[in-house]
Amino acid sequence: MLSMTKPTSMNKQILMKYLSLPQPEDKVQCMYVWIDGTGEALRAKTKTVNFVPKHPKDLPIWTYDGSSTYQAKGLNSDISLHPVAIYRDPFRGGNSKLVLCETYKYNQEPTESNHRKSCVEVMEKVKDQHPWFGIEQEYAILDTDKHPFGWPKNGFPGPQGPYYCGVGSDKVYGRDVVESHYRSCLYAGITIAGSNSENMPAQ
Repeated sequence: MLSMTKPTSMNKQILMKYLSLPQPEDKVQCMYVWIDGTGEALRAKTKTVNFVPKHPKDLPIWTYDGSSTYQAKGLNSDISLHPVAIYRDPFRGGNSKLVLCETYKYNQEPTESNHRKSCVEVMEKVKDQHPWFGIEQEYAILDTDKHPFGWPKNGFPGPQGPYYCGVGSDKVYGRDVVESHYRSCLYAGITIAGSNSENMPAQ
């Protein structure tokens, strides 16, 4: 069972002061992102490179300790990160990049949570048919107390009906998060087709 402590609140205005500092052209922060051994949770670490990468192959393979991410035993715990996609980083801005990675064990076999490798192999076999797939990612926004955002603390919102594709602050809760997410995807270069509020308030 995972035990999570409550995150410590920090002053974001102080962070913005440092994020707005001009960065040298020959120093680019590349955040390598991967899926850990749970098959769902993300992990990340940042590498500084002295050029602006344009393609995943421009970046080096990097390693990490897989025994700390549910992906390896203590013996031979090095896991390799293979860059497969690059996006502009909406959190750091400038030339900073988000680098999505596949994960490989010490023997260069894919880790159990590396499902992308087999997906790419299948897509390559049928590429003459122009395969594609899409994902509808639904999410619910929770308040810091894990209660659905905008819901009465000792009750429930009104019944379903006005919320789906709703308009107005009494129907759409947490719109700031939704708009920030949408704009960040567009900035990063992620293909996003659209967004809408769902049947449950804060969803």
